[in-house]
Amino acid sequence: MNPQPRAGRLPNVNPRPRPGHSPDADPRPARTTGPRLLTRLAVLAVCGAALLSCGTAKPDGTAGQSATASSDTTTAPTDAEPGTPATSTPAEPPAESAPPATSSAEVEVERDGMEPALVTGVRSARHDGFDRVVIDFEDAVPGYTVRWRSKVEEEGSGKPVDLRGGRALHIMLTPANAHTDDGASTWKEPSVAGSLSAITGIVKTGDFEGRVGIALTSDRSRNFQVQEYTGPDRLVIDVRH
Repeated sequence: MNPQPRAGRLPNVNPRPRPGHSPDADPRPARTTGPRLLTRLAVLAVCGAALLSCGTAKPDGTAGQSATASSDTTTAPTDAEPGTPATSTPAEPPAESAPPATSSAEVEVERDGMEPALVTGVRSARHDGFDRVVIDFEDAVPGYTVRWRSKVEEEGSGKPVDLRGGRALHIMLTPANAHTDDGASTWKEPSVAGSLSAITGIVKTGDFEGRVGIALTSDRSRNFQVQEYTGPDRLVIDVRH
């Protein structure tokens, strides 16, 4: 009789190996570990970085570059903000309507390096709600500073200008001349007595060394608007009543 196995133990039975198969062989494929796995991961990382840097290929075989399209937007000129330089526009605004929003703050525009502009005339007119003064130039509009002042002195001499008991909207043009090469004046002070409301007088305060001064006298500081125009070149100052 064959002895019975003890309870709780399995008989030591070795299965018969299949032909050509080693009983110690593992039927599952071996995993790739160690340096070989690290080498493959490094290669994949390099390829991925190369694809990102090269971008998408164009049809002609060259590499393209991703970009965001943009377009230039041209906006129409708007009314000058209070205290800021005026913008150049081709035609004067209608005289029948009051000027745009104005301010009493100083306006300054610098134009260094240009040839002195020639002042060829100063004209004025009264309109509904404002007085307009136009300064005409030959070739170009120079730089300018426009501000209210309680005292004004003549350029060169330093002599005080009679403001007739009030204030002056002083306009300094530079570089500019108001005379020819022979010394002849290119404009005369216009008479505004009774023809304007806010402006009581227009006074030339200087024509010296590339600086031309013009004072618009008034009883008090008022809001004003400064604008440049071309064809012909001119500077327009509107003073509120």
